[in-house]
Amino acid sequence: MSTVTIKLLAEKLQLSTATISKALCDSHEISDSTKKRVLALAEELNYVPNAYAGSLRRNKSKTIAVVIPEVADSFFSLALNGIEEAVLEKGYHALIYLTHEKLDREKAILKELTNGRVDGAIMSVTVETSDADHIREFNKKLPVVFFDRVCNDLDTAKVTTNDFECGYNATKHLIEAGCSKIILLSISNNLSIISERARGFTKAIADHNLNEADCRIIECTEDASCNYELIKEMMLPDNRPDGIIATVEKLTTDIYLACQQLDINIPQQVKVVCFSNQATAIILSPSLTTITQPAFEMGKSAATILLKSLRNNGLIMKEESIVIPSSLIIRNSTINN
Repeated sequence: MSTVTIKLLAEKLQLSTATISKALCDSHEISDSTKKRVLALAEELNYVPNAYAGSLRRNKSKTIAVVIPEVADSFFSLALNGIEEAVLEKGYHALIYLTHEKLDREKAILKELTNGRVDGAIMSVTVETSDADHIREFNKKLPVVFFDRVCNDLDTAKVTTNDFECGYNATKHLIEAGCSKIILLSISNNLSIISERARGFTKAIADHNLNEADCRIIECTEDASCNYELIKEMMLPDNRPDGIIATVEKLTTDIYLACQQLDINIPQQVKVVCFSNQATAIILSPSLTTITQPAFEMGKSAATILLKSLRNNGLIMKEESIVIPSSLIIRNSTINN
């Protein structure tokens, strides 16, 4: 049996080979009705595209880069699943690059990726990323879409969640649960998500007339052992908080271990809310109240926008930005028994 080619499809449908090719690539230039005709015949004849030849003709790799700080965090693991679902559906592949929260590593990765290995990038920046100059240089050559951790001064698509509202709602929940000395554990003012969560925290404290001296923002580090000691010191009797909000998931273990070590009861003596997507939140003792982000949806949306931009060079990227709300899930760490 002879190989089914784009030329054969074009002859049977009385269309140009260019139209067939664009329809198979889901181009915005081709009408939905024509795409349906092309895809129906391609399926009927069992057409199999030559991905390698096609990518050479288009000077495309059919590969996108995903640049993220880590994979240990459940948010990024779930987001990667969403990204992969979107790219595989369109015949693309994803290459994962880890920055390990290092700006130099982020810069080196983006510089390397301009050599034609990928067609574009999805990224979430490091805690050290305070400006977007290196990303702007990359974006002059290839499209980039931010998700979660973004650079606001770069004019491109951003997929985020409602971090300000989440910081506000987490704080309001603790206040309504009876807390008046609330600590927000932060990691970096460079990150837009952290600054927005902190801004929501500060607004809720002011709106509910709590003493600002008793409600503080404490900066943690990337060193887990240092964070553990910092939290233990924070929990000493002199000025112990009765509510804690952790802005990142990895602080959860340090909080629970410090309270266990100091024989502090959660939630009787201190109530805890964490920004976290970890599946184990429900089986912790006590189960953990969380701000749960739509990680899978954020990853899939970011990939969908990037792939859309690769099909449509005239796409105005900033207009594709979206905000997908997170959820406050109340569990036993903030409920008195």
